[in-house]
Amino acid sequence: MNRNDVTEKIITAKVSKGITWESVAKKVGLSKEWTTAACLGQMTLDDKQARIIGKIFGLTAEEQKWLQVVPYKGSLPTTVPTDPLIYRLYEVVSVYGTTMKELIHEEFGDGIMSAIDFSMDIQRQADPKGDRVNMVLSGKFLPYKQY
Repeated sequence: MNRNDVTEKIITAKVSKGITWESVAKKVGLSKEWTTAACLGQMTLDDKQARIIGKIFGLTAEEQKWLQVVPYKGSLPTTVPTDPLIYRLYEVVSVYGTTMKELIHEEFGDGIMSAIDFSMDIQRQADPKGDRVNMVLSGKFLPYKQY
């Protein structure tokens, strides 16, 4: 058994039981974005959170322990993603990445946006021409230091 096996078990239970990520997040007490990332193997749960997830998805005590192991982050199977939705995000960064970088550097200086001190909010935005995906990414600015 490994973390990937536990992730697959979670996904299988989610589908078979008709569970939503939002309902899981409410029981855990954290955002749907972070909770989903944790269930998909990208975040580390504490003991209490792992027990809640274990109860929801029918995980054994051993499987719950795997949820508490610091994961190897970055789950894409290929360098250029092939899943259409993930590829479109890759495309956004490919097309607008240099613009984002330029505007962030102009506003903040030389540094990066943290993916550690980070939050994300994904919402449906009604639109008469077709609903839109509203995605807000918020990361702490970390300046490069001189030494």
